[in-house]
Amino acid sequence: MAKKDKEVVYFIEGVAPGLFGQKFSSRDYRFEEAWGKNQFNSSFPASLVAYMDSKNVKPVFICTNKDNEVVHKYIDATTLLGVDPLSDEAYYDFEAGFYPFEQYYTAAKKEKIDLVMINRTSEKAVRGLEVKLTTLPDNTTKDCPDEDYGSEIVVRSPTILFLACSICSCYDSPKGKQKLHELLNTIGSEIKNWSEIRQVVPHYDAIKRAIEAVSKDAVNKQVPLIMQPIWKTDKQLTDLEENCLDVFVWSNLSVIQMCLREANAVDDISRNQRTIIWLYKMLWDFTQFGKFNYTDIVNDLAYNYKTDKAFAISGKLTNPLMRCDELTKPRISKYDIKNIILGDGQKFLRPERRFDAYLVSHPELFVK
Repeated sequence: MAKKDKEVVYFIEGVAPGLFGQKFSSRDYRFEEAWGKNQFNSSFPASLVAYMDSKNVKPVFICTNKDNEVVHKYIDATTLLGVDPLSDEAYYDFEAGFYPFEQYYTAAKKEKIDLVMINRTSEKAVRGLEVKLTTLPDNTTKDCPDEDYGSEIVVRSPTILFLACSICSCYDSPKGKQKLHELLNTIGSEIKNWSEIRQVVPHYDAIKRAIEAVSKDAVNKQVPLIMQPIWKTDKQLTDLEENCLDVFVWSNLSVIQMCLREANAVDDISRNQRTIIWLYKMLWDFTQFGKFNYTDIVNDLAYNYKTDKAFAISGKLTNPLMRCDELTKPRISKYDIKNIILGDGQKFLRPERRFDAYLVSHPELFVK
Protein backbone atom coordinates (compact mmCIF):
# COMPACT_ATOMS: atom_id res chain seq x y z
CA MET A 1 0.00 0.00 0.00
CA ALA A 2 1.41 3.43 -0.89
CA LYS A 3 2.27 5.80 1.90
CA LYS A 4 -0.43 8.24 0.91
CA ASP A 5 -3.03 5.50 1.45
CA LYS A 6 -1.84 4.59 4.93
CA GLU A 7 -3.57 5.80 8.02
CA VAL A 8 -1.39 8.35 9.76
CA VAL A 9 -0.89 7.75 13.48
CA TYR A 10 -1.19 10.85 15.68
CA PHE A 11 0.18 10.12 19.15
CA ILE A 12 -0.56 13.69 20.18
CA GLU A 13 -3.97 14.72 18.90
CA GLY A 14 -3.61 16.92 15.86
CA VAL A 15 0.22 16.75 15.76
CA ALA A 16 1.90 14.38 13.30
CA PRO A 17 5.18 12.72 14.39
CA GLY A 18 8.12 14.64 12.99
CA LEU A 19 11.49 16.23 13.54
CA PHE A 20 12.22 19.89 14.13
CA GLY A 21 12.87 22.03 11.08
CA GLN A 22 12.39 19.35 8.43
CA LYS A 23 9.51 20.80 6.45
CA PHE A 24 10.63 19.03 3.29
CA SER A 25 12.42 15.70 3.56
CA SER A 26 12.90 12.40 1.72
CA ARG A 27 11.65 10.68 4.89
CA ASP A 28 8.04 10.78 5.99
CA TYR A 29 8.13 10.82 9.78
CA ARG A 30 4.43 10.10 10.07
CA PHE A 31 5.29 6.44 9.43
CA GLU A 32 7.26 3.98 11.51
CA GLU A 33 9.70 2.98 8.76
CA ALA A 34 11.25 6.47 8.91
CA TRP A 35 12.31 5.90 12.54
CA GLY A 36 14.61 2.88 12.20
CA LYS A 37 18.06 3.01 13.79
CA ASN A 38 19.90 3.73 10.54
CA GLN A 39 17.44 6.46 9.61
CA PHE A 40 17.28 8.10 13.04
CA ASN A 41 21.08 8.28 13.31
CA SER A 42 21.18 10.76 10.44
CA SER A 43 17.76 12.44 10.59
CA PHE A 44 17.88 13.39 14.29
CA PRO A 45 21.31 15.10 13.93
CA ALA A 46 20.02 17.16 11.01
CA SER A 47 17.15 18.43 13.15
CA LEU A 48 19.50 18.98 16.09
CA VAL A 49 21.50 21.39 13.90
CA ALA A 50 18.29 23.14 12.85
CA TYR A 51 17.17 23.41 16.48
CA MET A 52 20.55 24.79 17.55
CA ASP A 53 20.26 27.35 14.76
CA SER A 54 16.88 28.45 16.09
CA LYS A 55 18.63 29.09 19.42
CA ASN A 56 21.59 30.84 17.72
CA VAL A 57 23.95 28.07 18.87
CA LYS A 58 26.63 27.32 16.27
CA PRO A 59 28.31 23.91 15.88
CA VAL A 60 32.03 23.64 16.57
CA PHE A 61 33.97 23.55 13.29
CA ILE A 62 37.12 21.42 13.44
CA CYS A 63 39.38 22.62 10.63
CA THR A 64 43.07 23.19 9.85
CA ASN A 65 45.33 26.20 9.50
CA LYS A 66 48.13 26.87 7.00
CA ASP A 67 50.48 24.70 9.08
CA ASN A 68 48.09 21.71 9.07
CA GLU A 69 47.34 22.27 12.74
CA VAL A 70 43.82 21.47 13.93
CA VAL A 71 41.94 24.56 15.10
CA HIS A 72 38.38 25.23 16.26
CA LYS A 73 35.98 27.80 14.89
CA TYR A 74 32.21 28.06 14.89
CA ILE A 75 30.12 27.42 11.79
CA ASP A 76 26.56 28.64 11.36
CA ALA A 77 23.93 26.20 10.13
CA THR A 78 23.40 27.95 6.78
CA THR A 79 27.10 27.73 5.95
CA LEU A 80 27.25 24.15 7.17
CA LEU A 81 24.23 22.96 5.20
CA GLY A 82 24.49 25.32 2.24
CA VAL A 83 20.93 26.52 2.81
CA ASP A 84 18.99 27.99 5.72
CA PRO A 85 17.72 24.84 7.50
CA LEU A 86 14.57 26.57 8.72
CA SER A 87 13.58 28.04 5.37
CA ASP A 88 11.20 26.69 2.74
CA GLU A 89 14.22 26.37 0.44
CA ALA A 90 15.74 23.52 2.49
CA TYR A 91 15.13 19.94 1.35
CA TYR A 92 16.69 17.17 3.44
CA ASP A 93 17.61 14.23 1.18
CA PHE A 94 18.96 11.27 3.14
CA GLU A 95 21.21 8.49 1.86
CA ALA A 96 21.36 10.06 -1.56
CA GLY A 97 23.87 10.60 -4.31
CA PHE A 98 25.74 13.90 -4.19
CA TYR A 99 25.81 14.82 -7.86
CA PRO A 100 28.52 17.52 -7.74
CA PHE A 101 31.04 14.82 -6.74
CA GLU A 102 29.98 12.12 -9.17
CA GLN A 103 31.83 13.72 -12.10
CA TYR A 104 35.18 12.95 -10.43
CA TYR A 105 34.98 9.17 -10.16
CA THR A 106 33.80 5.97 -11.73
CA ALA A 107 32.59 3.00 -9.69
CA ALA A 108 30.64 -0.22 -9.89
CA LYS A 109 27.86 1.84 -8.31
CA LYS A 110 27.70 5.45 -7.25
CA GLU A 111 28.11 5.86 -3.52
CA LYS A 112 25.47 7.55 -1.39
CA ILE A 113 26.23 10.06 1.33
CA ASP A 114 24.26 10.33 4.58
CA LEU A 115 22.73 13.77 4.03
CA VAL A 116 22.37 15.82 0.88
CA MET A 117 20.94 19.31 1.28
CA ILE A 118 19.06 20.60 -1.74
CA ASN A 119 18.00 24.17 -2.41
CA ARG A 120 14.38 23.82 -3.51
CA THR A 121 14.50 27.11 -5.43
CA SER A 122 17.54 26.31 -7.56
CA GLU A 123 16.93 22.53 -7.34
CA LYS A 124 20.68 22.11 -6.81
CA ALA A 125 22.44 19.87 -4.30
CA VAL A 126 24.38 22.34 -2.18
CA ARG A 127 26.02 20.15 0.48
CA GLY A 128 26.83 16.49 1.03
CA LEU A 129 27.65 15.38 4.57
CA GLU A 130 28.55 12.18 6.34
CA VAL A 131 26.80 11.97 9.73
CA LYS A 132 28.30 10.27 12.80
CA LEU A 133 26.09 10.19 15.90
CA THR A 134 28.59 9.29 18.61
CA THR A 135 28.53 8.49 22.31
CA LEU A 136 30.58 10.45 24.84
CA PRO A 137 32.53 8.92 26.52
CA ASP A 138 33.63 5.79 24.69
CA ASN A 139 35.13 2.71 26.36
CA THR A 140 38.67 4.10 26.24
CA THR A 141 37.78 7.31 28.12
CA LYS A 142 34.85 6.39 30.39
CA ASP A 143 37.11 6.28 33.48
CA CYS A 144 38.72 9.64 32.70
CA PRO A 145 37.75 13.11 33.96
CA ASP A 146 35.08 14.80 31.85
CA GLU A 147 37.58 17.02 30.06
CA ASP A 148 39.40 13.90 28.83
CA TYR A 149 36.30 12.22 27.42
CA GLY A 150 36.33 11.26 23.78
CA SER A 151 34.13 9.57 21.20
CA GLU A 152 35.16 6.77 18.87
CA ILE A 153 34.75 7.62 15.20
CA VAL A 154 34.55 4.96 12.50
CA VAL A 155 35.26 6.37 9.04
CA ARG A 156 33.70 4.51 6.12
CA SER A 157 35.57 3.90 2.89
CA PRO A 158 33.12 6.09 0.92
CA THR A 159 34.01 8.98 3.22
CA ILE A 160 37.50 8.92 1.70
CA LEU A 161 35.91 8.96 -1.73
CA PHE A 162 33.98 12.10 -0.78
CA LEU A 163 37.12 13.59 0.77
CA ALA A 164 39.02 13.02 -2.48
CA CYS A 165 36.19 14.50 -4.55
CA SER A 166 36.04 17.59 -2.34
CA ILE A 167 39.73 18.18 -3.03
CA CYS A 168 39.35 17.48 -6.76
CA SER A 169 36.69 20.19 -6.89
CA CYS A 170 39.33 22.69 -5.70
CA TYR A 171 41.60 21.86 -8.64
CA ASP A 172 39.02 21.30 -11.37
CA SER A 173 40.67 23.28 -14.17
CA PRO A 174 43.70 22.68 -16.43
CA LYS A 175 45.86 24.95 -14.25
CA GLY A 176 44.40 23.41 -11.10
CA LYS A 177 45.19 19.87 -12.22
CA GLN A 178 48.74 20.92 -13.09
CA LYS A 179 49.23 22.49 -9.68
CA LEU A 180 47.83 19.42 -7.92
CA HIS A 181 50.11 17.22 -10.02
CA GLU A 182 53.11 19.26 -8.88
CA LEU A 183 52.05 19.04 -5.23
CA LEU A 184 51.74 15.27 -5.52
CA ASN A 185 55.29 15.10 -6.88
CA THR A 186 56.32 12.12 -9.01
CA ILE A 187 55.51 9.29 -6.61
CA GLY A 188 52.49 8.21 -8.62
CA SER A 189 54.65 7.30 -11.59
CA GLU A 190 57.39 5.64 -9.52
CA ILE A 191 55.19 2.88 -8.10
CA LYS A 192 54.56 0.25 -10.77
CA ASN A 193 52.26 -2.06 -8.79
CA TRP A 194 50.15 -0.24 -6.21
CA SER A 195 48.62 -3.45 -4.89
CA GLU A 196 52.04 -4.80 -3.87
CA ILE A 197 52.83 -3.78 -0.28
CA ARG A 198 56.59 -4.11 -0.73
CA GLN A 199 56.52 -1.62 -3.58
CA VAL A 200 54.39 0.94 -1.74
CA VAL A 201 55.86 0.92 1.79
CA PRO A 202 59.19 2.58 0.82
CA HIS A 203 57.22 5.49 -0.69
CA TYR A 204 54.77 5.99 2.18
CA ASP A 205 56.57 8.89 3.85
CA ALA A 206 56.74 10.74 0.53
CA ILE A 207 53.05 10.01 -0.09
CA LYS A 208 52.20 11.40 3.34
CA ARG A 209 54.27 14.57 2.73
CA ALA A 210 52.53 15.08 -0.60
CA ILE A 211 49.07 14.84 0.99
CA GLU A 212 50.16 17.28 3.69
CA ALA A 213 51.36 19.67 0.97
CA VAL A 214 47.98 19.46 -0.77
CA SER A 215 46.24 20.10 2.56
CA LYS A 216 48.31 23.23 3.16
CA ASP A 217 47.61 24.49 -0.34
CA ALA A 218 43.85 23.93 -0.07
CA VAL A 219 43.54 25.43 3.43
CA ASN A 220 41.36 28.36 2.31
CA LYS A 221 39.01 26.10 0.36
CA GLN A 222 38.22 23.48 3.00
CA VAL A 223 34.58 22.49 3.38
CA PRO A 224 32.48 20.60 5.96
CA LEU A 225 32.54 16.83 5.42
CA ILE A 226 31.56 15.00 8.63
CA MET A 227 28.80 16.19 10.97
CA GLN A 228 29.39 14.57 14.36
CA PRO A 229 26.74 15.10 17.02
CA ILE A 230 27.68 13.83 20.48
CA TRP A 231 25.36 12.55 23.19
CA LYS A 232 26.91 12.50 26.63
CA THR A 233 26.04 9.95 29.31
CA ASP A 234 26.69 9.96 33.02
CA LYS A 235 29.70 8.13 34.44
CA GLN A 236 27.67 4.95 34.94
CA LEU A 237 26.72 5.03 31.25
CA THR A 238 23.08 4.52 32.31
CA ASP A 239 21.51 7.93 31.71
CA LEU A 240 22.02 11.11 29.74
CA GLU A 241 23.83 13.99 31.38
CA GLU A 242 21.58 17.01 31.81
CA ASN A 243 23.68 18.88 29.24
CA CYS A 244 24.09 16.07 26.77
CA LEU A 245 23.92 17.19 23.14
CA ASP A 246 26.19 19.19 20.87
CA VAL A 247 27.48 19.09 17.30
CA PHE A 248 31.03 19.00 15.97
CA VAL A 249 31.77 19.39 12.27
CA TRP A 250 34.97 18.09 10.65
CA SER A 251 36.28 19.78 7.54
CA ASN A 252 37.61 17.62 4.72
CA LEU A 253 41.17 18.59 5.64
CA SER A 254 40.74 17.89 9.36
CA VAL A 255 39.67 14.33 8.46
CA ILE A 256 43.19 13.90 7.03
CA GLN A 257 44.63 14.97 10.36
CA MET A 258 42.28 12.58 12.16
CA CYS A 259 43.68 9.76 10.07
CA LEU A 260 47.31 10.77 10.70
CA ARG A 261 46.92 10.59 14.50
CA GLU A 262 47.18 6.79 14.55
CA ALA A 263 50.60 5.16 14.93
CA ASN A 264 51.99 3.85 11.64
CA ALA A 265 52.92 0.26 10.96
CA VAL A 266 56.55 -0.68 10.39
CA ASP A 267 57.37 -2.63 7.20
CA ASP A 268 53.65 -2.99 6.61
CA ILE A 269 50.63 -0.79 5.90
CA SER A 270 48.12 0.06 8.64
CA ARG A 271 44.50 0.96 7.94
CA ASN A 272 45.32 4.61 8.48
CA GLN A 273 48.28 4.49 6.14
CA ARG A 274 46.15 2.71 3.57
CA THR A 275 43.65 5.57 3.80
CA ILE A 276 46.35 8.12 2.97
CA ILE A 277 47.52 5.91 0.09
CA TRP A 278 43.95 5.63 -1.23
CA LEU A 279 43.59 9.40 -1.09
CA TYR A 280 46.87 9.95 -2.89
CA LYS A 281 46.03 7.46 -5.66
CA MET A 282 42.61 9.01 -6.20
CA LEU A 283 44.09 12.49 -6.53
CA TRP A 284 46.96 11.27 -8.71
CA ASP A 285 44.60 9.55 -11.13
CA PHE A 286 42.44 12.66 -11.22
CA THR A 287 45.44 14.70 -12.42
CA GLN A 288 46.14 12.07 -15.08
CA PHE A 289 42.68 11.19 -16.36
CA GLY A 290 40.27 13.81 -15.01
CA LYS A 291 38.62 11.19 -12.75
CA PHE A 292 39.56 8.07 -10.80
CA ASN A 293 38.16 4.56 -10.48
CA TYR A 294 37.03 4.36 -6.87
CA THR A 295 36.08 0.68 -6.94
CA ASP A 296 39.40 -0.45 -8.39
CA ILE A 297 41.48 1.66 -6.00
CA VAL A 298 39.72 0.42 -2.88
CA ASN A 299 39.65 -3.22 -3.95
CA ASP A 300 43.12 -3.43 -5.48
CA LEU A 301 44.77 -1.51 -2.64
CA ALA A 302 43.10 -3.48 0.17
CA TYR A 303 46.45 -4.60 1.69
CA ASN A 304 44.93 -7.59 3.51
CA TYR A 305 42.20 -5.57 5.25
CA LYS A 306 38.47 -5.55 4.65
CA THR A 307 37.34 -2.53 2.71
CA ASP A 308 34.00 -1.77 4.41
CA LYS A 309 35.68 0.89 6.53
CA ALA A 310 38.74 3.05 6.07
CA PHE A 311 39.83 3.34 9.70
CA ALA A 312 38.61 3.91 13.25
CA ILE A 313 39.96 6.30 15.86
CA SER A 314 39.34 5.92 19.59
CA GLY A 315 38.14 8.54 22.05
CA LYS A 316 41.64 8.90 23.47
CA LEU A 317 42.80 10.07 20.06
CA THR A 318 39.77 12.19 19.19
CA ASN A 319 39.86 14.05 22.52
CA PRO A 320 42.94 16.17 21.68
CA LEU A 321 41.32 17.14 18.38
CA MET A 322 37.90 17.91 19.87
CA ARG A 323 38.89 19.19 23.31
CA CYS A 324 36.99 22.37 24.19
CA ASP A 325 34.34 23.70 26.57
CA GLU A 326 31.57 22.30 24.37
CA LEU A 327 32.99 18.79 24.69
CA THR A 328 33.15 19.04 28.48
CA LYS A 329 29.72 20.65 28.78
CA PRO A 330 27.51 20.23 25.72
CA ARG A 331 25.16 23.15 25.13
CA ILE A 332 21.86 21.39 24.50
CA SER A 333 19.92 19.91 27.43
CA LYS A 334 18.23 16.53 27.47
CA TYR A 335 15.03 18.45 28.19
CA ASP A 336 15.32 20.05 24.74
CA ILE A 337 14.92 16.68 23.04
CA LYS A 338 11.13 16.95 23.27
CA ASN A 339 11.41 20.10 21.15
CA ILE A 340 13.36 18.25 18.45
CA ILE A 341 11.35 15.03 18.31
CA LEU A 342 7.79 16.18 17.67
CA GLY A 343 4.37 14.60 17.88
CA ASP A 344 5.54 11.75 20.14
CA GLY A 345 7.71 10.42 17.33
CA GLN A 346 9.90 8.67 19.91
CA LYS A 347 7.15 6.05 20.23
CA PHE A 348 8.17 4.82 16.78
CA LEU A 349 11.75 4.14 17.95
CA ARG A 350 12.66 0.47 18.27
CA PRO A 351 16.13 0.01 19.79
CA GLU A 352 17.81 -3.09 18.45
CA ARG A 353 19.06 -4.29 21.80
CA ARG A 354 16.22 -3.45 24.16
CA PHE A 355 16.96 -6.18 26.70
CA ASP A 356 20.61 -5.38 27.39
CA ALA A 357 19.77 -1.68 27.29
CA TYR A 358 17.23 -2.35 30.02
CA LEU A 359 19.73 -4.34 32.08
CA VAL A 360 22.35 -1.62 31.85
CA SER A 361 19.89 1.04 32.96
CA HIS A 362 18.66 -0.99 35.95
CA PRO A 363 21.74 -1.88 38.03
CA GLU A 364 19.54 -2.65 41.05
CA LEU A 365 18.77 -5.99 39.44
CA PHE A 366 22.31 -7.05 40.13
CA VAL A 367 22.55 -6.03 43.80
CA LYS A 368 23.20 -9.12 45.93
